[in-house]
Amino acid sequence: MTSYRCRTSNRLQQATKLALAVNLALCSPLLLAQQTDSSADKTEVITITGSRIARTELVSSSPVASVDEVQIQLDRAVNVEDITAKLPQAAAGANATGATVGDSLGSSTIDLRSLGQNRTLVLINGSRAVPFSFRNSVDVNIIPAGLIKRVDVLTGGAAAVYGADAVAGVVNFILDDKFDGVELSASYETADGGGERLNTEAIFGGDIASGRGHVTGYIGYSERKALLAGERNWAMQNSGSMINSGGFYTDVASGNSFGIDDNGALTTGRNTTNVTGERLLIQPMDRLSAGLFFGAELNEHAEIYGRGMFAKVQVQGAGASGQTPVSVNEQLTLSADNPYIPAAARELLSFDANGNAEVNVERNLGLGLQYTDAVRESSQFQFGVKGVLTDNLSYDLYAQYGRTDETSTLYNNAYRLNNSGASRFAAIANSTDIFNPALDLSSFSNPLLYANRERTQSVVAATLSGDSAPLFELPAGAVSYALGYEVRKESGKQTPGDAFRNGTSFAGVSVFEMDASFDSKEWYAEVLVPLLFDHAFADQLDLEAAYRISDYSNTEAENTWKLGLNWAINEQIRLRASRQTAFRAPNLGEFASPITALSLALFDQTSEQFVPRFAGRFDGDPCLLGTGNAEQCARYGAPAVGTAFDSSTASYTFGGNPQIKPEQAQSATLGLVYTPSYISGFDATLDFYRIKITDAVSQIQPAAALKNCYIDNPVAGNPLCDAVLRDPQTGLISTAIVNDFNLAAIKQDGIDIALNYRFNAPLMLGGSIRLSYQASIITKQSRQNNATVVPTDCKGTYGNACSGDFASVLQADYKHRATLDWNLDTLGVQLGWRRIGEVENAADRSIRIGAQNYLDLSASWQASDTLSLTAGIDNLLDKNPPLPLSGANHFNTVSDYPVLGRSFGVSLRYTPAF
Repeated sequence: MTSYRCRTSNRLQQATKLALAVNLALCSPLLLAQQTDSSADKTEVITITGSRIARTELVSSSPVASVDEVQIQLDRAVNVEDITAKLPQAAAGANATGATVGDSLGSSTIDLRSLGQNRTLVLINGSRAVPFSFRNSVDVNIIPAGLIKRVDVLTGGAAAVYGADAVAGVVNFILDDKFDGVELSASYETADGGGERLNTEAIFGGDIASGRGHVTGYIGYSERKALLAGERNWAMQNSGSMINSGGFYTDVASGNSFGIDDNGALTTGRNTTNVTGERLLIQPMDRLSAGLFFGAELNEHAEIYGRGMFAKVQVQGAGASGQTPVSVNEQLTLSADNPYIPAAARELLSFDANGNAEVNVERNLGLGLQYTDAVRESSQFQFGVKGVLTDNLSYDLYAQYGRTDETSTLYNNAYRLNNSGASRFAAIANSTDIFNPALDLSSFSNPLLYANRERTQSVVAATLSGDSAPLFELPAGAVSYALGYEVRKESGKQTPGDAFRNGTSFAGVSVFEMDASFDSKEWYAEVLVPLLFDHAFADQLDLEAAYRISDYSNTEAENTWKLGLNWAINEQIRLRASRQTAFRAPNLGEFASPITALSLALFDQTSEQFVPRFAGRFDGDPCLLGTGNAEQCARYGAPAVGTAFDSSTASYTFGGNPQIKPEQAQSATLGLVYTPSYISGFDATLDFYRIKITDAVSQIQPAAALKNCYIDNPVAGNPLCDAVLRDPQTGLISTAIVNDFNLAAIKQDGIDIALNYRFNAPLMLGGSIRLSYQASIITKQSRQNNATVVPTDCKGTYGNACSGDFASVLQADYKHRATLDWNLDTLGVQLGWRRIGEVENAADRSIRIGAQNYLDLSASWQASDTLSLTAGIDNLLDKNPPLPLSGANHFNTVSDYPVLGRSFGVSLRYTPAF
């Protein structure tokens, strides 16, 4: 059995027209071709992202940016998050900080160009990775970083090639399923105060069945330690306080009140405690992963192949309830014979004829910070058969099944109510010394099951690929094609714990119950037509097209198409262009999840229940603050300026919408590939893209809805006013509705730049030098929340006003990564420079965050044939994240910026010779 590699030169072989067609056919990403011509080049097939008819990065009509294995090793990547965090095209997504809301639960997701993690399609070796969430997000922590050969990032919609969800683009993780030998590796990364990372991994592979097959396997363990906010001075600024465990007591009849300080002494005022320093800045994680890839030739026409991947990830962090210690704020009855009432306090209480006093009690229960422990087991299995039917026709058939099982448990919480619906705290008020700040109520607490979640995905796909040589050839060569059919089923099931189904815990959150699914059936076709070959001003001119017919059970799906042009003017200049449509079908969370309610106090910075990671979602009622239009406030029945408002009496609801429609998208790209012959070792790509999304699913945060209704667009009938409901009796806010609707239109234009220059180093240094630069520049970005308002300019902004997603809130209009490499024999040194451009607060453009620069230094040494060592420093200058005057969503900063500080790391790789 022999395989072939697609050409990696700046143009396809200058050979016969037939050789061109054969080369294109043999390089199909779905095909491992067998030897048909002894004169052919015998090399390995590589998978090309963005087409089922493969080309290399430089000759693809669709722009693809890549990170290779060498860079991944230099970055000492423990998790895939360590790789994607440095991609200029990627926003933060859900990450180690956990500064997100929704169902992320300690995951790490990818968000291309800040367009939403649910609009980024994640692939493993060209096929879909199993999601973990109901919003189709993939936890990329399940992917073994040590087995990654490269990461491809495809710009723009790719629905015609890969199906729904590829609206912003595709991230394809190419794993080394042909590894030969044994490799043992270990890495350790540390920073001041915590956040250490440890990774050990073993990879093995070799031929089987007398060389007719191959097996590659891996097993690994990774650990990430916690980093507390108290370890970073910047995170402790503006930290808030909450009621202490001594408590504050108000006699209902007289209004008399008193507090108990931390020493047990009586005080006239409230006593508070600050627990910010104990909160998690980075969430601890453990991961165990293992997998096996195999392929074996059955005969000259068939090869079986497949993979099995498993990962168990455990993350402890801030779940939906946040980390604020639970407290009581309720009215209860104290009896006169209660022996624990302090003598000085007894005089302030009003006991009735029955010897009872009604007292409102505010008290921290002293159970410690809450945290959610999420255990996620993900597995994916694939089995297929592929082969060559004739010299010009190949096939590929595979079935794939993936499943994620997740159990999340909330700690340091408790049942608020007993089985009869009565307060458990009130029941112990006269039998326990609730006035003692050192009272141990740990027996009062229970680990509470938050939810069990199950997510499955099944895919069956068949593809025929080949060329037209047996029937006809155009003057420039044969036409290459791929035809296929795919069936996919997605299902999700969630079972909440009883405390959160019934609302009987101290957490102000509830969990929905869901059991839903949908399926799709799709036909797809792709064709590559060589128009010109070896002509003046046209070394190569190819037209490519793709079309996909989609049928979804949960929505009216749209057919999608792609047209692309690839024009090599000569050996030095190549132009590429594409235009395509895409759609994103409603995912399980958007069309099937019921409404979930949280307390609005979790989002209110003036409330003791406020969760810092929810900052910016509710900034108060403009009508009460006096910033709203008076006529509009009166129109909607708001009370007078200055009226008191208790946000704990209002709710924040979010969930799905069975009437949701698919998102529609159009994208266009125009690119230049330049490989000048007069500058040896230099290549450059410049790609312009335009993405337009209509009927975009959006969630309007209450802060944005209130600002638009009462400040920016205070007119009768503004639909955003209905996103925040008022109590008809009091006029105070009763409900903020953050459900999914097809409200928004999103437009983004940008430019991706990649430059590489390799040359011999000066004699005094020796060796070689490589300069590399990758940049993402956004030239236009706008978001129109609904058809009645003007679009918001989101270019170069941060904050929820321009984010409809649950994760990223940074829309930087410039990001780059530049590296300088020096290699001498067995030694290599790299200096890296990452930059995030200046941004402005989307809600207040006068507030800015300056450009942030990060320097990384790494070195590698091939100590022997079997041992290599890599060491490095990330964030060499120990750059702290920026602290904006407003709009922070994570401990005074924005969660998209790195929070660890300077870190030192080392990794070892040992490849024993057998």
